[in-house]
Amino acid sequence: MLQPGSESLRKIAVVGRGTAGSLAAASVTRLHPDADHELHHIYDSRIPVIGVGEGSWPSLVEEVRQLTGLPHETVQQRLKGTRKYGVAFEGWGRRGRDFTHYFTPQQVSYAYHLSADLLADMLHESSRARHIDAKVLDIARVDGGARVEFEGRAPERYDLVFDARGFPRELDADEHVDISFIPTNTAVIRRCPAIVEEAVGPVLQHTYTRAVARPHGWIFVIPLAVHTSYGYIFNRDVTGLDEVESDFDAFLQSDGVSEFEQRAVLRFPNFVHRRIYDGAVARIGNAAAFMEPLEATAIVSAQIQIGMVLKTRLGRSVEHLDRDAPAVNRFLVKNVLRYGLFVGWHYSRGSRYDSPFWRFARDRTWPRYRSAADPAAVDCNALGEFDEMIRLLHQPVIDQGDWHRMCAVPLTSYAQMSQGLGC
Repeated sequence: MLQPGSESLRKIAVVGRGTAGSLAAASVTRLHPDADHELHHIYDSRIPVIGVGEGSWPSLVEEVRQLTGLPHETVQQRLKGTRKYGVAFEGWGRRGRDFTHYFTPQQVSYAYHLSADLLADMLHESSRARHIDAKVLDIARVDGGARVEFEGRAPERYDLVFDARGFPRELDADEHVDISFIPTNTAVIRRCPAIVEEAVGPVLQHTYTRAVARPHGWIFVIPLAVHTSYGYIFNRDVTGLDEVESDFDAFLQSDGVSEFEQRAVLRFPNFVHRRIYDGAVARIGNAAAFMEPLEATAIVSAQIQIGMVLKTRLGRSVEHLDRDAPAVNRFLVKNVLRYGLFVGWHYSRGSRYDSPFWRFARDRTWPRYRSAADPAAVDCNALGEFDEMIRLLHQPVIDQGDWHRMCAVPLTSYAQMSQGLGC
C-alpha cells in the first residue's frame, strides 16, 4: 500500500556504519514501500567500528529478526550473543546489597549481549543501498531537503539524511543539553576470555550484565559466547587513569581473570542534541545523544529515533512536515532526558564505597538534576514525569490504573531499582 509520505522520500542517505547507521539503512530498506527509492549508505572505511561487547533491550530481539529475516536462533549465533535477562547490580545503594533489575516479565523477557561490529555486519547484509566510501565534511538542511558535502567528490542533495557520525567534538550550550547529573565521562574497555560455556546452537542459559560498584566508578561485565567484555566507567576529572587501571587489574584478579586484551580508552559526553530532527536531517545514535552504558540505553534510543522519524515521514504527507518535525524532535529529546534521569538516579544513594568518586556522584553531581532538566532550559517536561514516578513509589498503595505507567522505562523498573538502592 502506498504510504502518504513515500513520494517525498525518493532519495535518502545514511551517514555512518556503526550500530545506529546500520540500523537506519536496514530500516529504510525494510520500511520504505517503494522498491525503486534510492538509498545511499555513506561511511569512511578508514574509521573502524570498535567491536565492544554491548547490552541491549528486549525490543532489539524482534527488530533484528524483522530487519534480517533470520530466525532468532541464527541471529543470536551470528552475534556471538547470549540472552540477557537484566542487570545484576553489585554494591550499589545505601544497603550495600546485591540485587537484579529484571526485564519484565521477569525471567521471560530477554535481550542480547552482542558484539557491536558483528551486528553492523549482519545489518549491512540486509540493506539495499549504494555504498559510498567517502569522508563527509558537512550535512546541512536546504530548501526541500538536506545537502551532504564530501571530501574529494561533488555534494549531493537528499530528501532525508540520517546522521550517525558519532559524538560531537565538544558540547555547545546552544546545540546540546549537558546531562551533567551523570557523574562519569570515560571508559576503559578490556576483552577477556569467555565465561559462558560453548554450546551447539544458541546459548540458552540466562545471563545478566553485571554492574559492579568500585572505588573509582563501576565495572560492567558483558558475557558473550566467545569472549567477555569488561569496562571500567569513571570520571577522569576525579580519578587518574593509573589508579583506575590498577583497580581494574585487582578486580580482574579477584574475578579469576588472568589475561586480557586492552581494547580502548574512550572519552564520552553525557548529552542530548537540542535538534535531533529538523524534518530533513535526523541525528541518530551517538550523534543525537549519549549517556554512560549503565542501563544500555544507546541502542534502544537509536531504535526509537530511526523508527519514529521514518514512520512519521512515510505515514504523513509532506505538507505536514513543518508541524510534525518540532513535535517529533521534542518527544525524542524528552525521551533521552527521561533515560538520563533514570540513570542518574542510580547514583543518588551512593555505594558500599565512601570514596571521592562516590561522594562526588552522590553529593555534587546528582543534586544538579533539577536545574539541568528544568523544563524552561530543555523545552520539555521530562523532569515532571520523573517526579511523578518517584511520587508513585512513595505511595503506600499504587492504584492498578498506574501499574503500567512509563517514564522511558516502566514503573516496575523504578520499583526494582528503588528497593535495591534503598530509596
